Amino acid sequence: MQLGSGNDPLMSEINVTPFVDVMLVLLIIFMVTAPMMVQGVDVDLPTATSQSLPTDEQNLIISIDADMKVYINDQEISAAFLAEKLEAVMENLDKKNVYLKADKKVPYGVVVNIMSQIKKAGVTSLGMITLPEDENQAG
Repeated sequence: MQLGSGNDPLMSEINVTPFVDVMLVLLIIFMVTAPMMVQGVDVDLPTATSQSLPTDEQNLIISIDADMKVYINDQEISAAFLAEKLEAVMENLDKKNVYLKADKKVPYGVVVNIMSQIKKAGVTSLGMITLPEDENQAG
């Protein structure tokens, strides 16, 4: 048999290498993008047994009392307009840190709704204020 003679039979095998390359690339793309598709609220929850952190700066505190009234620091605000008001307040601050404290009688759904509005306002770090364990047991 001579090469290039024109009498060579046609190769009828499928070349699988490009198919495998494409599948590996797609696998990597899905592995990278899948965690980005998960929705949720990122919250840094402090443990109740840790020591309090000393701070010299004024912190922005969102409070929810037992009657489900919402406050920015000590000023009462409507829960429906929290995101808008908080966004206006955050424009003047360098650090976008907010602390949330809620009465233990407030339903979990209300707290999650407020947390969602806080994140919509552009807050980069949301902390939770809790009582130390010994104070929780006394009350």
